[in-house]
Amino acid sequence: MSGTGNSEFHANVAEDYPDYLRDESRRAGAADSISFPKSEDEIRDHLARARAAGEAVTIQGARTGIAGGAVPGGGHVLSLARMTGVLGLRRDGDGTYYARVQPGVVLADLRRALELKEFETDGWSDESLAALEQLRADGERFFAPDPTETSASIGGMVAANASGARSFHYGATRCHVSGIRVVLGDGGVLDLARGAQKTEGRRFSVSTTDGRELTGTLPGYDMPRTKNAAGYFVRDNMDLLDVLIGAEGTLGVISEIEVKLLPSPAAMWGIMTFFPSEEQAVDFVGKVRAKDPKPVAVEFFDHNALDILRAAKEQDVLGEVPAPPANAHTAIYVEYHGSGEETVESAAMEMSELMSECGGDEDTTWLGCDDREMARLKDFRHAVPESVNSRIDERRKKEPLLTKLGTDLAVGDDCLERVLAMYHADLDDAGLEYVIFGHIGDNHVHVNILPNSIEEYESGKRLYLRWAREAVAMGGTISGEHGVGKLKTALFREMYGEHSIAEMQALKECFDPDGILNPGNLFG
Repeated sequence: MSGTGNSEFHANVAEDYPDYLRDESRRAGAADSISFPKSEDEIRDHLARARAAGEAVTIQGARTGIAGGAVPGGGHVLSLARMTGVLGLRRDGDGTYYARVQPGVVLADLRRALELKEFETDGWSDESLAALEQLRADGERFFAPDPTETSASIGGMVAANASGARSFHYGATRCHVSGIRVVLGDGGVLDLARGAQKTEGRRFSVSTTDGRELTGTLPGYDMPRTKNAAGYFVRDNMDLLDVLIGAEGTLGVISEIEVKLLPSPAAMWGIMTFFPSEEQAVDFVGKVRAKDPKPVAVEFFDHNALDILRAAKEQDVLGEVPAPPANAHTAIYVEYHGSGEETVESAAMEMSELMSECGGDEDTTWLGCDDREMARLKDFRHAVPESVNSRIDERRKKEPLLTKLGTDLAVGDDCLERVLAMYHADLDDAGLEYVIFGHIGDNHVHVNILPNSIEEYESGKRLYLRWAREAVAMGGTISGEHGVGKLKTALFREMYGEHSIAEMQALKECFDPDGILNPGNLFG
């Protein structure tokens, strides 16, 4: 081991740190070295060393992504996993609280600290300590984004603009970021705050902390009018920090983040409803998401998802997760938050009426109105991808190159029924095993294809490409939440075309002139 300042630097990555050569995509890469900075200055030191050596730099958080974005393709791995400090709190004039964190803070740890209102306060300013005392005297606060993996790091969530089930109401991570500090590829640092650095149309001019001016032009394309996590977020007269959020580490290394904390809802109810057909379930979705108060989350489970859970329950591998009712074909999960139990109960009663109108049965409906029951309902949702992964792992024993195929397409409200019909028809015609589940409130469901052979895998890939073209033609996106990473670059080009890709690459060159940051992400 050698050092850059107090930061660890290692050369034998494959031998000493093999886990850092892969992420949850199950793809593995290679690297020549790895470092674990603990401060912004150490990030700058390691970038300077990489530039001098002509090495690419792969930035890693908690490696929970499934698009291969954290998988290195040689060069240096810059792991932010040890930048885990909560640096302070702020309370503004209207009583809103903000937490300032390093990028390696894990979501579950931040949630726990906010729940207990306990933080490591060494080095905190007097203003932060005062805000903490005010927070302890006020009601509960929470950080709203909720990706499936609570082991995700806040930096990774910002880099991917992570969302989750509750983004139907609360929005993705971008909506909850009020400021970031970013180290550029050449070592310059940007300190960006919401409302402080606005573009003029698509033109921007911003100064680094050492006074160097950075000017350029944002790409001219229009963003899809759907939930979207593919490409740089751009629009006229926007906050410049929003370009960096969701950029997948291609423009800079996030060294510090300020996140907005919302008042915690006094009451939370989750309701799992079952329908005798998918058509009735989709009809219910359209009605419940148009009804005020709107749910916080609307999630979908097709008949194959319910079947895979029944099979897992019979094998006694689901623990306390209940089996779906025997006659249920499709399930919809809805969640309500409110200022009190009466408010949430009223919303649930109105939802129940809509459910009955659409063919749902109150007798088979599951209700979670306390922490334990809510946890069981969330375990049910998480058990679907876990069961899928378990089946694929078994098949990999015979065919090691086999993986599942998981889509991340999203479309507009008017295309939901059309895209679901396309999935079912194509998959049934191809004779492929599949499961469909996910964020139907945002018309963003995941098709998981479970191939039994490499031939079926290739057949599924062809379908995925065709579906991506159809979703884009409908005004949708190739990635609603997982990003592009290194696995979807071909789909990314299908979505934006060569001219827009060239504009994005020009923007990257402006922020990262040596092209050392996360090569392979977005552009291949």
